[in-house]
Parts: sequence; C-alpha cells; structure tokens
Amino acid sequence: MNAEILCIGSELLHGDIVNTNAQYISKKLAEIAIDVHYQTVVGDNTDRMKNAFGICFFRADIVICTGGLGPTQDDITKEALAEYFGVEMVYDENSYQHVIEMYTRFRRNIPQNNIRQAYFPKGSIILNNPNGTANACIYRGKDSEGNYKIGILLPGPPKEMEPLMDSEVISYLKQFSNLVVYGEKLIVVNIGESAAEEMALDIIKNQTNPTIATFASAGKVIFRVTAKAESKERCKTLIQPVTEELIKRFGKENAYIVDSGKIEDKVAELLLKKKLTISVAESLTGGLVASKLICYPGISKSFLEGFVTYSNESKIRALNVNKETIEKYGAVSEQTAKEMAYGAAKVSGSDIGVSTTGIAGPDGGSKEKPVGLVYVCVYYDGKYEVKNIHATGTRDTIRERSANTVLDLVRRCIEKR
Repeated sequence: MNAEILCIGSELLHGDIVNTNAQYISKKLAEIAIDVHYQTVVGDNTDRMKNAFGICFFRADIVICTGGLGPTQDDITKEALAEYFGVEMVYDENSYQHVIEMYTRFRRNIPQNNIRQAYFPKGSIILNNPNGTANACIYRGKDSEGNYKIGILLPGPPKEMEPLMDSEVISYLKQFSNLVVYGEKLIVVNIGESAAEEMALDIIKNQTNPTIATFASAGKVIFRVTAKAESKERCKTLIQPVTEELIKRFGKENAYIVDSGKIEDKVAELLLKKKLTISVAESLTGGLVASKLICYPGISKSFLEGFVTYSNESKIRALNVNKETIEKYGAVSEQTAKEMAYGAAKVSGSDIGVSTTGIAGPDGGSKEKPVGLVYVCVYYDGKYEVKNIHATGTRDTIRERSANTVLDLVRRCIEKR
C-alpha cells in the first residue's frame, strides 16, 4: 500500500510555520514499509480541501491528514472526509466528555461551538487525544469505484499528532504491511559529493534492494543505504555487503557508519568509550562545536569546558595565547590555532584540546587571507594535528563546515592512537 500526507493550514502555505508533521509521518511510515509518494499542503478553504481529498485518494490507498479538527467553522476536515466517502456525521458522547474534561483541566469555560469536535464520519475508529481537545479518527471505506481507502485524521499541533501517530496509527497500519524498512547512514569526509558519487556510481546504478541515496552537507557526504525485508535482521544482512564495499572504496579513514549521520555522535562515542576528556576553544564557530558535542547524552563525562574566544584579547586572557604570536602571524593562522588548542587543554585539564579560527565573512578577508580561510587544530597526547580549509558559501555554511572538519579531525586523532 502507498500513502499520501495531506497537511491543512494556511499558516503552512504562508511560511509562518515549518511543516514538521509531514517529515515525522513519512519517517514513521517508512519504518513499516508503507511508501509515501506525495505530500500535499492546502489552506483553510472548503472547496480546495474537498478537492485535495479527491486528488489524494485517487493517487493513494491511505491519506493521513493533519489539521482542521478544531471547533471553528473553517475546521471542516472531518466533514470533507465524510463527504468523500458519502457517509453522514454522527455525534460521539465520549468525545464530547473528552472536550469537557480537557477544558476543566485548563480551567476554562467551554465555548458552545466546541460540540463540533464530538462529530465524526459514521463508522470511524475514534482515537483519544490525551494532549488536546480534538480527538482523531480512522475511517476505512470504499470509494465511488469500490476500492477500499483509508482516511486518517490527526490534529495539527505536533505535540498532539506525534503521540497519536506512535501509539495508535502505526499499530493500526501494521496489519496492511508485513515488511519493515531499515537504513544505515555512512558518513564520507574529505571527498566531495560528485567525486564520492562517481566512486560508487556502478553500485548506485545497479541498486535494487538495498537502495542508496546520497546527500551532501557542509564538510561531509552521507550515503543512506536502505533495505526492505521481513525483519530488521534481514535488512541488516542485505545492507552489510553494500556498506562494506563503500567503506572499502572510500577508505576506512574517510568513511564510517553513524546511525544519526552526525560526525559529533561518532566523536562522542569514542570519547566515552576511551574515557577521554575534551575542551574546545572557538573563534569563528562561536560555540557551534561545543553545542554539537553536548547534544549527545552522557557527554558530560567527557566534555569539560568550552571557550568562545572571538577577540584577540580573549584568546590571550582565557587561553594564554601569546600576544606576540597573534601580532606576528595573525589570529587566523596555524600558530594561533595551535596555541588555542593547547590553551584549552591546559586551562581545563582535559586530554584533548580543540580550536577553530578563521574568516567566516561576508567581509573581513584579504588577498593573503580570504573569506573562508579556516584553521582547525587538535592537541592530544603532546602532539598537534592542524588542518586548514578554504570553505565557500554563506557565513553559516563556512561555520558548519569548520565545525564538522575539526570534529572529524578529533575522530582521526583518537582512532590512530
């Protein structure tokens, strides 16, 4: 079976909020091998909503819709679904009691129009929403041509939609799929996206099951290898020879598997496994490296301190960088990067010191030191590893690439010792 996601709300079309619901639902459906071929967004307009249902059900067996379950006159998602299947709307006393209970909890009076939230297409499976007033529903029926279709209506707020998707919808839909989908992410560094794809082009062209998808981010390329089978274990068996071949081609020093696709998670795993401590001194990245690391659960055992030393004075004061070094070589230099990394380790007493310094732009560069010139350094076990890059793109892109580059350098330093 295949599904389409229909998200209702003019605020989505206007760009006022990001449509995270479609992303979340797509991921959950992929886990039970239900393919999503289309995602549709429609505003709060009765005619366009009804038309959208017709188009979605023409293309898909399952339509999962978010939004439009509120008490106001423009909340007509349930009515549109009922009209599509040719069934009447019926009152559900339990749902009205749910509305009363929620309003009592909120200590607010119930507007008269909230009774609309207690009506559903006749024959619906009603899903209790513990996080909001609007109960959800599932309706399975025949379309005008006699084909079975499934309409699932969920509330729009993610904090309400996500728990219902997890606890109710997925368990219901599992009966229509006996397969699972499982994927692994392979991070590739030091090789550009085009070059990496070229190195694996024969595998990509001949893919069947597993499938391979590539996408680039600042400082890394991710290969997602995904298999569909009767069990997760079978998926892993199908994936393993593909990832092994990719790693062989890219080299173990350049390619490694991380579930999240994040370099920082690999670094955090190594730090915790080897019981190493780390401190970070950042100039152009302004705390981005530290922020990435501390997102990892349990990293407090390894991460000791982060310094944002943006000015020359702060580098000298907080990290004991020599004033003469900055005057002679400049803040953006290998020499300053070394002293920053060393200073971070010594001031905090950590095993590893990390530093970033560079020119993120859009101005501030020169012929000798253009925008995008970055030096990163790792001080570990009495030795320095320095790397300079010439990044392009926006200020944020340069910062992101710098952070990913120095994190991968930390990984290399740990793995080779």
